[in-house]
Amino acid sequence: MKLGLINSAWAQAGRETSYGIQQTRLIGFDAIDIFVDPLDASPAELGEIKNQCEQAGLPIVSVACVALGLIDFNPSVQRFHMQRVRAYLDTVRLFGARNLLLVLGEYVWQQEVISPGEQWDTGVRNVRELGEYAAGFGLEIALEMEPFHQSLLNDVPKMDRFLTEVNHPAVKANVDISHMVLAGQPAALLEQLRGRIAHVHISDCNGKVHGDLPPGRGMVNFRPYLDMIRALDIPDATISVELEYSPDPDRIEDWVREAYEATARLMRESGLRV
Repeated sequence: MKLGLINSAWAQAGRETSYGIQQTRLIGFDAIDIFVDPLDASPAELGEIKNQCEQAGLPIVSVACVALGLIDFNPSVQRFHMQRVRAYLDTVRLFGARNLLLVLGEYVWQQEVISPGEQWDTGVRNVRELGEYAAGFGLEIALEMEPFHQSLLNDVPKMDRFLTEVNHPAVKANVDISHMVLAGQPAALLEQLRGRIAHVHISDCNGKVHGDLPPGRGMVNFRPYLDMIRALDIPDATISVELEYSPDPDRIEDWVREAYEATARLMRESGLRV
């Protein structure tokens, strides 16, 4: 499996995109995921990101998109986010990437006032339509499981049910190991998603709150999850390191390098990387 990095690790430390791409390659990563909003970036900027990744020899695997409005109860908000996610998928296509990492929203008002079933059905309907758009370009959508209490997709059974109801081959799951730990989801549950996993994220945490730490900085026991990922035999999968909020942004290079070395070692020990 390839080992990638989400480039937001550099952005949160104030580093320019071009610098982050160059450092990602120098540290040793095989691939990169890009966090960029195509409604904020110009076509020239998007083209430059593509060119810089190609020059660095870093294939872009995934583009990350947070579209909380896909399950909003206002039709106008939904329409805007449908258009926005299509623009993201166009960017995935431009980059020659494989998938769009899509984060859905949370139930509003503690699942009161607006029926949670209505929000769920809205998400299913909109994601199915987006899956059809993605499939037209040979792309996939990877839905991220968020471990927060009100998140629409906050455990493996809900992900399983959502994918089943969407019922589109272009719509799959993203596995985030630290999110599974925070949600109390053992590795064995991933069997429910066999054949429906498009992408993998890895980071550490303290077991209580979202952390996105380099592996080894928290309490996550990675081996059962990595062993299960190997057993699932995910075609052409990439494990991407997700890092946020370095305690010392001036030394972000050390933070990223530590994450790379720790993850590469874990992957080798699990037979996922030579």
